[in-house]
Amino acid sequence: MYAGGGEWAGSSGGVACVSVQCRAQCGLVFAMAARCGGMWRLPRCPLLVRTVPAARRTGSERRLSSKPQTPQICIVGSGPAGFYTAQHLLKHHTQAVVDIYEKLPVPFGLVRFGVAPDHPEVKNVINTFTQTARSERCNFIGNVTVGADVTVEELQRAYHAVVLSYGAEDKRELGIPGEQLQGVYSARDFVGWYNGLPDNRHLFPDLSSETAVILGQGNVALDIARMLLSPLELLRKTDVTEPSLEALSQSRVKKVWLIGRRGPLQVAFTIKELREMLNLPGTRPVNDPSDFQGLGDVLKDLPRPRKRLTELLLKSVEPPGEKEAARRAQCQREWGLRFLRSPVAVIPGDDGKRAAGVRLSVTRLEGSGDKAVAVPTGETEDIPCGLILSSIGYRSVPICPDVPFLPKQGIIPNTMGRVHGAPGLYCSGWVKRGPTGVITTTMTDSFDTAQALLEDVKSGALNSSDPRAGASAIRELLLLRGGDLPGVFSSTCHVMSF
Repeated sequence: MYAGGGEWAGSSGGVACVSVQCRAQCGLVFAMAARCGGMWRLPRCPLLVRTVPAARRTGSERRLSSKPQTPQICIVGSGPAGFYTAQHLLKHHTQAVVDIYEKLPVPFGLVRFGVAPDHPEVKNVINTFTQTARSERCNFIGNVTVGADVTVEELQRAYHAVVLSYGAEDKRELGIPGEQLQGVYSARDFVGWYNGLPDNRHLFPDLSSETAVILGQGNVALDIARMLLSPLELLRKTDVTEPSLEALSQSRVKKVWLIGRRGPLQVAFTIKELREMLNLPGTRPVNDPSDFQGLGDVLKDLPRPRKRLTELLLKSVEPPGEKEAARRAQCQREWGLRFLRSPVAVIPGDDGKRAAGVRLSVTRLEGSGDKAVAVPTGETEDIPCGLILSSIGYRSVPICPDVPFLPKQGIIPNTMGRVHGAPGLYCSGWVKRGPTGVITTTMTDSFDTAQALLEDVKSGALNSSDPRAGASAIRELLLLRGGDLPGVFSSTCHVMSF
């Protein structure tokens, strides 16, 4: 695994996670990457990792049963949606065989690469997923990109059912002038960088500016602000990668603004993340009390979670007590929330290449509550800064031309996880409902999809009596295509157990 230490570690036997925190969570061992030019690079040959005890292995792969009434099921994506779907299928069908395909060499998706390094408790769900992966009827097949190495149509011919759980792996664009200037980064890439996502390990963000602006007011935005402002002694105790820790140790960022196009009653972060920011050592909030005027009058009408969050926001702008005032006076770093602002342009510096600030449109709200809409007033405001992070959400993308997709909503059209017009094809997670909710939401959503699939098996709508070769058929396809890909099932890729 690309570990908290920021590098692949291994020997002639295999690659293991070198992060103490990560190793304790997952305990996975994978095939060794080839070393080239003094740098570790991801192995091009896909990796097959499974859990069959050594005494039961008869070769370099587990022999998949082709007996009637044994559903061969393929899941594309090994994040929470994929593993929760697999968990439900394996638990409620004693014969089902589930193969999980993943484009990365390692499983767990955003749980591994999207959760803040200082939130190890959120990653505890990996323990549950590992138990699912221990099933003798479950395979993890990594480093296979569905849509490139193999198509969905080919998977459908090899399996009785295919579940698309590949999430929202793209970033939303701001769509404003200057977005491509140096110093502007997406939250997705920045989070991937400090978490060791292989695609982002060469991001090298410029942290030389004293002021950073984060466009967005969700939990990811607060995670990034916390990472930028946390004392090094705290970061060293987390799962952050070594290269990222080194870069953050040289950071000159002292102030972080979090920009929202709507008001305090529409912030998307939760009370836990806000409390962490308010209690962050060496850091003080610099929120404007005028932004919160009148909120006390509406507290009684708010739903309980929003009420508690708003009460904490109001408390953050109250005059601090003597002890808190003394603490804030010694803080060298600060952060603040700016409301009713929407980005309209990134301001270039004198060289025309680097960002020197962001221009914001001042907005007003029409409507109330979550349905309130931000409308431009015609006024603008500039904030000088050299680091701009866009945290406006994730976006799903089509996986194959023959799979229906709704680009505006960013989802696969479905009913209870059944893909419209495609018998035997299902979806779960963000690609099913959009990039919203928390891990518990994804769990419920994935269970619903799995249950729909099982109902189709029971009713005969999904015919599992016709034997399918499953992973063996995909192996043959890759063998026929030659190149490095056949290594997925050959002796060149060491097969190891959890």
